Amino acid sequence: MTLAEHSKARLLVPALMFIALVVAAVGSLGTPLITSVATTLHVSLDSAQWTLTIALLSGAVATPVLGRLGAGPHRRTTILATLAVVVAGSTLTVLPLPFAWLLAGRAAQGVGLGLTALMMGVARDHLPEGRSAAAIALISVVSIIGAGVGYPLAGLLAELGGVRAAYSLGLFVTAAAFLAAWRSIPKAPEGRSARVDVSTALVLAGGLFLVLFLASQRSLWSHHLRVTVVLAIGAVLLLCIWVASELRSKTPLVDLRAVRHPAVAGANVAMFVGGSGMYLLLTLITRYAQTPNSVGYGFGLTTFAAGLVLVPFSVLGFIAGKLTPRVRERIDAPLLLAGSAVVVGGGFVLFAAERSNLAELLTAMGVLGFGVGSFSAAMPGVILAVTPKSETSSAMSFNYVVRSVGYSLGSALGGLTLAAGTESGHLFPNDGAYTTAALIGIAAMAVTALTSLTLARQRQPEINQGTEPASVKSIRLPEERQAEQELHTQVRRGGNPIA
Repeated sequence: MTLAEHSKARLLVPALMFIALVVAAVGSLGTPLITSVATTLHVSLDSAQWTLTIALLSGAVATPVLGRLGAGPHRRTTILATLAVVVAGSTLTVLPLPFAWLLAGRAAQGVGLGLTALMMGVARDHLPEGRSAAAIALISVVSIIGAGVGYPLAGLLAELGGVRAAYSLGLFVTAAAFLAAWRSIPKAPEGRSARVDVSTALVLAGGLFLVLFLASQRSLWSHHLRVTVVLAIGAVLLLCIWVASELRSKTPLVDLRAVRHPAVAGANVAMFVGGSGMYLLLTLITRYAQTPNSVGYGFGLTTFAAGLVLVPFSVLGFIAGKLTPRVRERIDAPLLLAGSAVVVGGGFVLFAAERSNLAELLTAMGVLGFGVGSFSAAMPGVILAVTPKSETSSAMSFNYVVRSVGYSLGSALGGLTLAAGTESGHLFPNDGAYTTAALIGIAAMAVTALTSLTLARQRQPEINQGTEPASVKSIRLPEERQAEQELHTQVRRGGNPIA
């Protein structure tokens, strides 16, 4: 290896982590700025909410498409092109343009959320096995704690210079991420191909749009229930059509045959339910912290101060992510998922029982961060254990779509529960509504823990036998299965397969 190649390899892991952190932080910028957008651009809060929803939507749609492109020979080009789109979108959010242009910019920024799975694919292809596992775990973690990094900074900039100044943070860091990718991302290994079926991508986009729209528009559930039911049925039909098309396709956007494997399916169920619970608690704590004291509870924190409440979440989440690869040497990944779900459930219990002072709130947020960090770091190990290297980006991209939908559902659950606990004529819910929401979260994390324990029991016989799991064989690519058959044929004929 030349000196230049060694230097490039040494910078690869920090670059991958930085890019994953940036796209996560920029995607979450809409959360602390919703009120500022509404007042600055003179739109309703429901309209301003779309600065977050549209980023989640574009990210959910772009993730499987980028995952498929990332499995092909043009992965580096795909990453650079996507970051260029994010930079262009960040520019639109900074310029003094009408609200529609801000939404277009946020949609472009959301496309970057699909890059996390590609960062994992790069790490798995270009790092030694032991180092790649640790790098993938950290990439998964920083994609979660990015919100905790971006939230307080955006809040501070919004207070000092307004909403456009806050969005300028996104422009600066995305430009830096583009330069990091340009210098550090290597080309994909040769011999791969990738093709995107545009029609199935559009069907998926329609289904996900309806799902995220229903999750974000909470007023529909209380005021237009019939319309909501019709839209929900439409979303289910579109997603069923997409599944049927994917199963028939020779070049699917997502390899659903692999997704149907018990280990992958179980991991995605755990991600969906667990993600809903995790985001629910994050929403509850930040909203509780910003509730004025005059209501009878809450601390009346500003946007910036409420952002600082997320610091324990980010710090302990990162620590858990660093520790998890070492713990995995002794504990199987599904057991770690179950333990992490129990930790998050403990955060819900703390919040439900004690939230009378800020220290208790910070403690609950720290427990949540540690559980989320450990959960996120362990999740790739469950999925990639039964996934070929060439399908890393595609498999993880589907998991991140599931995570996005789960987060949206968690946010909607929180909003609906608190709305149900708000008396007529009052702006804020009663304190008991937060306890009810916390109990729902405890139930969600219990389901997540049980699902993960089921995964652990399924994997144990394979580990005890010391053989390759049948799951790996069942989802190998055709060329990999053919090569294995040729190897066995040579051995049976007495040939030397190494010659």
